[in-house]
Amino acid sequence: MPGPTLRTSTDAESAKLRRAAQCNSAIDGNFEEVCPEKVIKFKPPLYKQRYQFVRDFVDQHKPKKVADLGCGDTELLRLLKIYPCIQRLVGVDIDKEKLQSNGHQLSPYLGEFVKPRDLDLTVILYHGSVVERDSRLLGFDLITCIELIEHLDSDDLARFPEVVFGYLSPAMIVISTPNSEFNPLFPTVTLRDADHKFEWNRMEFQTWALQVANRYHYSVEFTGVGEPPAGAEHVGYCTQIGVFQKNSGKVYKTSYPSLQQEKMLKFVLVGEVLILVERLRLRQQRMLREQKDLCNDPDNTDSSGPPQVLLGAVFTEAEEARIENSPKPFCEGDKFFVPLQRLLAYPKVHRLRVTEERMRSLIADSVQLSSDGSAVMDDLYKSWDYQFEDY
Repeated sequence: MPGPTLRTSTDAESAKLRRAAQCNSAIDGNFEEVCPEKVIKFKPPLYKQRYQFVRDFVDQHKPKKVADLGCGDTELLRLLKIYPCIQRLVGVDIDKEKLQSNGHQLSPYLGEFVKPRDLDLTVILYHGSVVERDSRLLGFDLITCIELIEHLDSDDLARFPEVVFGYLSPAMIVISTPNSEFNPLFPTVTLRDADHKFEWNRMEFQTWALQVANRYHYSVEFTGVGEPPAGAEHVGYCTQIGVFQKNSGKVYKTSYPSLQQEKMLKFVLVGEVLILVERLRLRQQRMLREQKDLCNDPDNTDSSGPPQVLLGAVFTEAEEARIENSPKPFCEGDKFFVPLQRLLAYPKVHRLRVTEERMRSLIADSVQLSSDGSAVMDDLYKSWDYQFEDY
């Protein structure tokens, strides 16, 4: 993100003093017309950099429920409502008139009816205070407080952590606030906005944030937006940001293999298929030998033929019927084919609950398939066959 440029002029000191008050609330805007004597112009504007930070954070962590405390003109909410992961988007502000005048901008556009979202999205604006418990804000994945805490007086600032971190206790919290070390680079060293009750330097903000994080079992990382001009890197970012994530409290965690895991399902499926194909291949050899012996023995009147299920296996009547009703293995020359539907009929594969198409995709790189992909193909005779007993 490109840094700002520093501009100066030789206006008289009296003119600087007259304009100083005008500059206090103009940090996020265009300064050339307001404070021409000493201006830092951010590209993009500082408020857009703050919003972009939140957007990137949402894109990375995919929260489903997001609340913006002190949402003001709701611009951040309008930027966030396009993210498909968000299903509930809430804004809270103490200024009821501002919420009423901006709420309509959060309504769906015509194009969003023509091409609707995949998942539901509900957007709600609440009139309320960030230092009062509100059960409607429980269970959120992410709460943002962008340029909020510096507007709180000492009593409200003391209550803020207990409400947001202690009571609401979302999975993630993003807090941004001005970095007072940057202020001497502006035309005035007073507070940046007339409504600010304080502005912290980096040590003050980080000390407060670490104490809050430790008390309410969060971790916190520090960053910022609004890079200083060349030669002033020591002051840090213009806006400092704390990113809080709730500690899980886990001492140990392990995951057991299950068929819900793609790799494990593939491993089990391929193993069962290889075993079945090998047993059916040997069974096919035995059938061919028995047919040959029958042809060579005219006194043999047994016409029942070999069993159609695997010898040594015990199946229920329903399982036997399912197997018998599936396509049978067959030979073409010295190649042996087992239809995927046949394999799916056997209990150990059937229990895996995969479709023929899914089965084909999972085993395709582990076995040889027929040209149309409907069957597993193998050599009918192999050099090591004599080592095995008939099945």
